[in-house]
Amino acid sequence: MIVNRFTVSAEIPAPPQVVYDAWIDGDQHGAMTGSPATASREIGGAFSAHGGYIEGINLELESGRRVLQTWRTTEFADSDSDSSIEITFVPIDAGTLLRLRHWNIPEGQADDYETGWQDFYFTPMSEYFSSL
Repeated sequence: MIVNRFTVSAEIPAPPQVVYDAWIDGDQHGAMTGSPATASREIGGAFSAHGGYIEGINLELESGRRVLQTWRTTEFADSDSDSSIEITFVPIDAGTLLRLRHWNIPEGQADDYETGWQDFYFTPMSEYFSSL
């Protein structure tokens, strides 16, 4: 049974629209995470990240505010349903409070992904946007 879910957040030193635009642009997504990525600015458009380790589809896009995507990694079994992520971009004095909800994660994988968001997204994103 797949019931795992969590919410993580980070302060990113850039305005919400800048962070949102980087999230849904393949070149910028790759630059901010340090790994190859593809992306789409269209609902129903596919994306990949970390050299194909992650893939999914855009379900909802609210420019500068919110992204809802299906999400899976190469660690998912073929029989596993896609998980989902919702990213919100909230303006704060320091830039953006990025909140990420992740749910419908295969049993036993949530802890690794929760740590992974910090290590492979939020930390490199903070470094990337601090250097601009």
